[in-house]
Amino acid sequence: MTTTAHGDPASPQGPHDALERFAAVWCRAVYPVSTTSLSRTELQAYLEPLAARLHSLLAGRPFQPWPAREIGAALVQAHCTNPQALAQSLDVIESYLLLYLPADLTGEPGTARSRLTRLQHHFAAGYARELRERALGEQEAISRAALTAQVRAEQALRASEARFQALFRDAVIGIGFADLQGRIVDVNGALARMMAASAEDLCHLNVHDFVHPDDADGTWELYQDSVLGIRDHFRAEKPYFRQDGSVLWTDLTVSLIRDDAGRPQYQVAMMEDITERRMLHDRLHHQATHDPLTGLPNRTLLLERLCRALAPGSPVGSVGMCYLDLDGFKAVNDSLGHHAGDQLLAAVAERFGRCVDDPGRTIARMGSDEFTVLVTDPAGEEEMVDLAQRLIASLAAPVEVGGRPLSLTVSVGVLACAADAMEPAEVVQAADIALLRAKAEGAGRWAVYDADSHAREIARSTLSTHLPTALERGEFFLEYQPLVSLGDGTVVGAEALVRWRHPQHGTLGPDAFVPLAEQTGLIVPLGRWVLETACRQAHDWQRLLPDTPLRINVNLAPRQARSPELVHDVLRILKEAELDPQTLCLEITENALIGADDEALHALRRLTDLGVTIALDDFGTGYSNFSHLHRLPVHSLKIDRSLTGDLAGPDRPDPTAEKILTALVSLARALDLAVTAEGVETAEQAHRLRALGCDTAQGWLYGRPGPAETFLALVSAPADEPCRDEPRRDEPCRDEPC
Repeated sequence: MTTTAHGDPASPQGPHDALERFAAVWCRAVYPVSTTSLSRTELQAYLEPLAARLHSLLAGRPFQPWPAREIGAALVQAHCTNPQALAQSLDVIESYLLLYLPADLTGEPGTARSRLTRLQHHFAAGYARELRERALGEQEAISRAALTAQVRAEQALRASEARFQALFRDAVIGIGFADLQGRIVDVNGALARMMAASAEDLCHLNVHDFVHPDDADGTWELYQDSVLGIRDHFRAEKPYFRQDGSVLWTDLTVSLIRDDAGRPQYQVAMMEDITERRMLHDRLHHQATHDPLTGLPNRTLLLERLCRALAPGSPVGSVGMCYLDLDGFKAVNDSLGHHAGDQLLAAVAERFGRCVDDPGRTIARMGSDEFTVLVTDPAGEEEMVDLAQRLIASLAAPVEVGGRPLSLTVSVGVLACAADAMEPAEVVQAADIALLRAKAEGAGRWAVYDADSHAREIARSTLSTHLPTALERGEFFLEYQPLVSLGDGTVVGAEALVRWRHPQHGTLGPDAFVPLAEQTGLIVPLGRWVLETACRQAHDWQRLLPDTPLRINVNLAPRQARSPELVHDVLRILKEAELDPQTLCLEITENALIGADDEALHALRRLTDLGVTIALDDFGTGYSNFSHLHRLPVHSLKIDRSLTGDLAGPDRPDPTAEKILTALVSLARALDLAVTAEGVETAEQAHRLRALGCDTAQGWLYGRPGPAETFLALVSAPADEPCRDEPRRDEPCRDEPC
């Protein structure tokens, strides 16, 4: 049998019965410590609508907790003014109210607990405010009575003295009198009880004996102004040390009493004990600014301290930050569970804390497996790098989790800058970008923030943002670079190269956006568009030059090669363009093709069976796994320009480069593969490649990438017409792939 938070058996009941039961438990908790004139039954009836409002606020959407202040005030209005009534109410709300949450909230304990904490906060704030207003009313009444007693002393000295003494003696707030030298003249019983001392002991003390290290700035300046008669009263929250060493927090109001001539004579202090309210406030503030798992400051507190350090007028001249991210933490959660992950985070936080033992340093958990260390006035970038290295070294030994040693590394982004160089959010962002650079270099690394890298990352992020809509807006276009037969110099085809006409950055080559498209998955629709456009253009060339067979080469990205729709897309596009499959050559890089799985290779074999040719692009720059080369469905090899460029002129022969190319061509011939050389810039290179047995070539010697019209004009030109696009000696070849 299940029971409620108070031990009562749970039974099916409607919402109204449940709230009546909650109100009954609440009444039983606060009635014994209340001074209300209501009977127990009347108090329960009074609490029922308040309970219903609490339930409604906790379960409300959107969640709006501030009306709970009115409910706290209503409890004071029912004369439940004993501080224990607030404590009992908060306990009942925490223990009982969660039982009646809707199912969709009870399934989210973090959400329910956060709502409950904020609801308790506003409830307590409303209770305290109403109690304070009630006490202030009493204070004002007492103050008026005291002043009236002074003014009418001659008229009704005995009567006024009796009334004052009654108020002074029986008041629930502490009252004390002191002369202008600070000597305490008299205190009432409430103040003596607050201070845990006798009235006689307090009257032997001076006001200055109550200085506390946590006094608010300016409190004693206000006191001195009152002594001098500059101000007649002031109010402050002030802590006191009790006789037993504990701390009493008070809402202090000090008023100046003048004589008939208006000269300062005495000071009267009225104090309300707000210790419990202060403790509640401190507890709630700690919960809001600290990570419950590790006990470290959270993002909120870190940003508060960072903002204070960077604020105008701050004595801090520079700041440093280490942004940490655990490598492979997700694998721990996935394999061992979140409980083990939480234990690991707590142990890692403890190790990091040992590296941050200086009061000028703050270590915080930013969320998940990310931590930051904020350092004020570091001794330059060297101190931050040393700290990053010590943080990395702190995880050198395995971490024990549930009796199991786990090896873990951390990557660190390092930043050091002047306090006026960045805004707080920019400091965190810069350290985070340095962290990304560190992780890109491998696990367990650190990297220092670099402004140029930051600018490149921002530009990269901007391109990523614009990339999804660029295809829809028609910002991409194709250029075509001729493929030339080395045997007779005729143009046998063209390679289609994609470009991005960016509205702000101008024309961008594929190196600027193709990697981004690969990461986001947009390479598949972009590659499909390139294939469609290139095939339509090839059909147009066939129509204009029916006697000139031309093939079209289109680059195939690795993700496209793995797409299950590849065969369907290619066949559809060829059919729509009315293009013979033998006209199309798909180029795929060596690394992508050698690393392709059986499904991708099967799709490529289907295309080759239908007549499409496959070229292995950038050959000689990857792993060159020759043992697998004969198993791949390829028809030709494209030798990378980095190898072709090593063929120097007759004044600078490079026999090693020629031997490598000879071996590659021989390998291709042995596998019955055609050979295309990329990056041909000079006639000398073309002559050597022809002698080595290369079939075709492309490069600036034959033509730069350009619009379809330029390619058509090149094909239509007489065979003996010289190339107009031969590059300068100091200008490299740029026939880059898609």
